[in-house]
Amino acid sequence: MSVRILALAGSARRDSVNKKVLQAAVAGAQDAGADVTAIDLADYPMPLYNGDLEASDGLPDTAHKLKALFREHHGLLLACPEYNGSITPLLKNTIDWVTRPADSDEPTLAAFDGKTAGLVAASPGGLGGLRGLAHVRQILSGIRVHVIPQQHALARAGEAFDADGRLSDPAADAAVKGIGRALAQTTARLHA
Repeated sequence: MSVRILALAGSARRDSVNKKVLQAAVAGAQDAGADVTAIDLADYPMPLYNGDLEASDGLPDTAHKLKALFREHHGLLLACPEYNGSITPLLKNTIDWVTRPADSDEPTLAAFDGKTAGLVAASPGGLGGLRGLAHVRQILSGIRVHVIPQQHALARAGEAFDADGRLSDPAADAAVKGIGRALAQTTARLHA
């Protein structure tokens, strides 16, 4: 069985280093036989989650589209920028909207329950986004996602990519691809 993995970065910036590092992780997952769908959250704008807004207007159309994508995939490959030591508002807002049931018949956390996730991060700082990864891991674990233990935080990411957007250090490239590979392999075992 070919596992399906949804890949996204928690940044809307066009030239995001997290979007670049995600591509290396995607290549690793594809090398391991996964069918990967990469999306850009900039294509799914949503208002800041607000329970009153949800009660009056329901879920935004983009939240419905994202929920469908999440439900169609077995695993999640996330590149997680770190803002002030934590998760980005964009990624948190996406998670908040996608966890909401579309109707009273939808099971709780239907878009996340039983998924497997792999995490990478990139930052110009010396820790590479490591502190933010801890928060993302905690959030996902709390919504019934199995987060693989392997992760990679790419430090000094501003200097880590060549002119084509690929990682220039072979060891870093192998480490990031290894996260995608491990996610694909773990997801395949769990969903066999």
